[in-house]
Amino acid sequence: MKKLYSMVRPDWVFGVSGTISAFVAGAQMPLFALGVTQALVSYYMGWETTKREVRKIATLFCGGAVLTVVFHVIEHLSFGIMGERLTLRVREKMFAAILRNEIGWFDSTSHTSAMLASRLETDATLVRTIVVDRSTILLQNVGMIVTSLIIAFILNWRITLVVLATYPLMVSGHISEKMFMKGYGGNLGKSYLKANMLAAEAVSNMRTVAAFCAEEKVIKLYADELKEPGKRSFRRGQGAGVFYGVSQFFLFSSYALALWYGSHLMSKELATFRSVMKSFMVLIVTALAMGETLAMAPDIIKGNQMASSVFDILDRKTEVQIDTGDDIKKVEGVIQLRDVEFRYPSRSAVAVFKGLDLLMKAGKSMALVGMSGSGKSTVLSLILRFYDPIAGKVLIEDIKKLKLKSLRRHIGLVQQEPALFATTIYENILYGKDGATEAEVIEAAKLANAHTFISSLPEGYQTKVGERGVQLSGGQKQRIAIARAIVKDPAILLLDEATSALDVESERVVQQALDRVMKNRTTVMVAHRLSTIKNADVISVIQDGKIIEQGDHQHLIENKNGAYHKLVNLQQQQQQQLQGA
Repeated sequence: MKKLYSMVRPDWVFGVSGTISAFVAGAQMPLFALGVTQALVSYYMGWETTKREVRKIATLFCGGAVLTVVFHVIEHLSFGIMGERLTLRVREKMFAAILRNEIGWFDSTSHTSAMLASRLETDATLVRTIVVDRSTILLQNVGMIVTSLIIAFILNWRITLVVLATYPLMVSGHISEKMFMKGYGGNLGKSYLKANMLAAEAVSNMRTVAAFCAEEKVIKLYADELKEPGKRSFRRGQGAGVFYGVSQFFLFSSYALALWYGSHLMSKELATFRSVMKSFMVLIVTALAMGETLAMAPDIIKGNQMASSVFDILDRKTEVQIDTGDDIKKVEGVIQLRDVEFRYPSRSAVAVFKGLDLLMKAGKSMALVGMSGSGKSTVLSLILRFYDPIAGKVLIEDIKKLKLKSLRRHIGLVQQEPALFATTIYENILYGKDGATEAEVIEAAKLANAHTFISSLPEGYQTKVGERGVQLSGGQKQRIAIARAIVKDPAILLLDEATSALDVESERVVQQALDRVMKNRTTVMVAHRLSTIKNADVISVIQDGKIIEQGDHQHLIENKNGAYHKLVNLQQQQQQQLQGA
């Protein structure tokens, strides 16, 4: 609770004005009950007295109505501003905390994009509900309870004590009523999370779902995920009905006892009709307020438990520190992996590297080849420090001693499936270097062989690429990704299967762009196609987590028993079979 409420501290002024207004707003209800009872009692008096009393009470009610408008406006405006600012603050902090985590954290099935997006949306709203919305009701009810008890004890302390003794029964009745009206399904947010994730994945992969006519299958899977929450809600509803009936019995029994005791006091001349009726009405209002307040207790406890998921993200310390270390202004481009051992956090039983040694010289290009799953792309991930090795070192001026952002500013990455954002081509290229000029963006596009096709588009560089770049072809997306890497002018360029998904013509255009970009840069490329790797200065063959062969294309192809020769022969045979077909 301390952590939760500390998040609204910047808006304490609104908190003070809202709290005072809530207390005043809460005090209005028992005063209203007192006024109504006084009006009812006055009808048993003489006509002149009745007119005078009703006129006075009506005037007071009109004044109270004006005050109600004023204090409710101040209360809800103050808490509304606090709530909106808190929601904004929590979402910003959560999003920043999510982006701060190491890549291995995102590999977990609990941290998929759909689940994190759902938590970002719901958890911030939940914190607002706990801290602001429920606090508003709580403060208002505290004002109501305090005012009611003061009035009741002044009017008749005997009946007040008797009614207070029955309060547990009264309050339990009101609590059950509130909870029954709200629904007894309970908090099934986590149960529905899988269903939400499934729906989000189906929508984001709609093309695949439609292509394979999988709509019915997805609907069935979604329905299956909803069965368990439905069963739980049904069971809780059955128990709720029984509890509600019993509690209502206690509630009306308490009313009966209070009325009977009031008549008993009147018979002994220890109370008047007026004091009994006023005390009874005011205390009933108090019981309602207490019931409403206590009905929130389970929700607040559950809310606190659920809010802990917010702090799980906010307080988590990333395993790959991004803000500690030295800034680096210039990188020579020498990369060395020394006796590296590595396992993916999500697959800790599988060793990817067992003592990998690799040296990449500055300004030279190195191609990494090998069978699928041999760890080629993992080398790029270690260079970018997406992960830290279990043992050994990755040396680019000793990677662990550098600020992560400072290091990554000197590294460009082009992936097999270029990740474009749903914005303009210009903005996508600008992601490579914040603050790049228009001239730099255009120059990068020219070097990437992208300027011609961009200029031919109706809106040019302001063309929207759509979600994940769906408005563009594979070759066009890849060239924009290359332009994004070029605009930062990196000392190190990493190419992860940059041309493998392209047709022959697109590959030729993209390869021309890459050949131009690779000059005077340390380039590490992961590739299968011979056309991509044969011009590399050094080719390294990875197998079983180690380098088994190294050299240039001519040197390695001459070794007829070598792994590289076998890989090239296999690829040529596949190409011949395709041509024959």
